[in-house]
Amino acid sequence: MSKGLFISFEGGDGSGKTTQFRLFAEYLRNRGFDVVTTREPGGTRISEKIRNLLLDPECTEMASTTEAFLFAASRAQHVEELIRPSVDAGKIVLCDRFVDSSIVYQGFGRGLGESVKAINDYAVAGLYPDATFLLDISPEEGRKRNGKTGKNDRLEKQSMEYHTMVFEGYRKLAAAEPDRFIVIDASAGIDEVAESIVKAFEQRYPDLKPQRK
Repeated sequence: MSKGLFISFEGGDGSGKTTQFRLFAEYLRNRGFDVVTTREPGGTRISEKIRNLLLDPECTEMASTTEAFLFAASRAQHVEELIRPSVDAGKIVLCDRFVDSSIVYQGFGRGLGESVKAINDYAVAGLYPDATFLLDISPEEGRKRNGKTGKNDRLEKQSMEYHTMVFEGYRKLAAAEPDRFIVIDASAGIDEVAESIVKAFEQRYPDLKPQRK
């Protein structure tokens, strides 16, 4: 594998996305792949500082356009400093959220529309995931799960109407790009969802072998 792979994980709050992200990274490492795991917003020192601001529950006055530009700024640094160099070095980069999150949370959820994709196209300079796992779950079920964890960041506190728009936005993106999106039913148990992800990956990349040093 001369050039690496870039795989993102997406899903609404409470989808179990981060748990599955970690399990999949463990699966790849056990197979001998050189894996870089990262997240958005965040992933680098500068990007993590922006993350803290974005998710601060006290920043209730943040304008939607400010939010969108901060996500894009964090992402630009992330791509430049970590993601692109790692992919170019032949590694598999797994990212917990990427541009699709901005499109659904700010584009659909905040009503900013196509402008969100436009600023992110500039931020990532053409780098998009080779594959995206979408953990599909209804916002009602996601909220029930989140209620059990006690999570309360600024975005998770948004209304059910907002999270419904996010849910519908993800499905629209997946329908528009079926070659990139791999939709996984996230309503099943943790082990079953993990098995579905591995099976889908092996079907997508049957000949992928780790580099031997």
